[in-house]
Amino acid sequence: MSSSSLGDTPPEEFRKQLHDLADWIADFREQIEQLRVAPDDKPGAIREQLPKRAPEEAESFEKILTDVDHIIVPGMVHWSHPMFLGYFGWTSTAPGILGEILTAPLNVNAMTWRTCPAATELETVVIDWLRQWVGLSDEFEGVVYDTASVGIMHALAVAREEAAPATRKLGLTDRDLPRLRIYTSDQAHSSAEKAAIALGVGEENVIRIPSDNQFRIDVNSLGQSIAEDRQNGLQPMAVVATVGTTSTASVDPVRDIGNLCRQEKVWLHIDAAYGGGFAMVPEYEWIRNGWELADSIVINPHKTVFVPLDFSVLYVRDLERLRRVFSLVPEYLRGDTVEAEKNYMDYGIQLGRRFRALKAWVIWRSLGRAGVVARLREQIRLANLLADWIKKDDRFELSVQPSMGVVCFRFVGAAARGRAGSIDRIDEINSDIVERINASGRAYLTQTKLRGRTVIRIGLGNVLTTKEHLRKGWEIIEETASNL
Repeated sequence: MSSSSLGDTPPEEFRKQLHDLADWIADFREQIEQLRVAPDDKPGAIREQLPKRAPEEAESFEKILTDVDHIIVPGMVHWSHPMFLGYFGWTSTAPGILGEILTAPLNVNAMTWRTCPAATELETVVIDWLRQWVGLSDEFEGVVYDTASVGIMHALAVAREEAAPATRKLGLTDRDLPRLRIYTSDQAHSSAEKAAIALGVGEENVIRIPSDNQFRIDVNSLGQSIAEDRQNGLQPMAVVATVGTTSTASVDPVRDIGNLCRQEKVWLHIDAAYGGGFAMVPEYEWIRNGWELADSIVINPHKTVFVPLDFSVLYVRDLERLRRVFSLVPEYLRGDTVEAEKNYMDYGIQLGRRFRALKAWVIWRSLGRAGVVARLREQIRLANLLADWIKKDDRFELSVQPSMGVVCFRFVGAAARGRAGSIDRIDEINSDIVERINASGRAYLTQTKLRGRTVIRIGLGNVLTTKEHLRKGWEIIEETASNL
């Protein structure tokens, strides 16, 4: 290879590639509805189409883009498809794509203020914008991570330090410490257990508290569990309350939990990864009831505030507590730290950090608070509309009144009961409905278990999903149930 061929792509060639890519992105978004939502290939089908070894010589961008069209796109579950109705929907928007494109060529490391002042200061600003939007007091400051699972791990690391001081320096072993306990609902996300594993607290020390008939944590049971653990010589460390549970988007009684945590001197973490964004909607301000009692709160704008994956904000009351646990400046970075300024590497295990704030800034300026609220209201409207359709078909029943953009329901038709005469058979049919629809490529749903029973779950969130798409999805469900 000659020296003349080294370096980057020539500017004019790069400009053409950018234009080709812009056309490809615009075409993809415009035509996405024509694609299958999910592939029907068996595992390994994508690998079989790819070379076993990396190329020795350079390949053209045109060839790469052709392979994206022919291999990658057909092998994807298209989370941005308007008929993708699983999980929590998705928040891919045109401004979000533009924000990602803007971020890529800048390619900075936002680890300290000095390594990129704009990245650090913009992160501080957009974190504060979100704080104001959801009604958090200025006692809370935040930091951007990739996901809520990483956020809760950092929050619980601070809780661990307060429950067992000097753990940062000495660890947990050979100190004659009581076992630490974390409490959360039986409906809460598994991230609490993963954090406990990573922090050395142990998976078995995450205590799952029963939920009530609305799938909210039972506060009396929580209080009893904490009291029993204290009597048995165990150390309550933290409670994780959920605002928008994974299965039903239920909201725990945060104020009651917060009062109990204050009384017991236990850290309160609020997992508002999904539900937190809805606190912007005036009719849903009740969601933030009790937030002022929290020690930490996590909100995922990539779920409900229209920022592309990944973008999760952890807020901590007195953020200095987080910095004290994680600040560790090696000698080779001392020249790049400015003590008077915020160095975000001090607030977590990551040293290298992406410039995530830029895409949030682009999106939130493009939509404005009013635009975000209007889109969240539309998700709520569609969820309630689907619930009305379900109530009109006596073969189905709502599992719980819809919360925000999530609807859980169950096929209970006479045909299902008559076939095998058992609830287990009804469970099988509900699971089969979801699997058949997903395999068809016409829509994508998820299923979950509530009180041990299988239910169909729909999550709204995609700005491309309209009433017509939802109606089509419901008709597919009815048709599939009838065929079974």
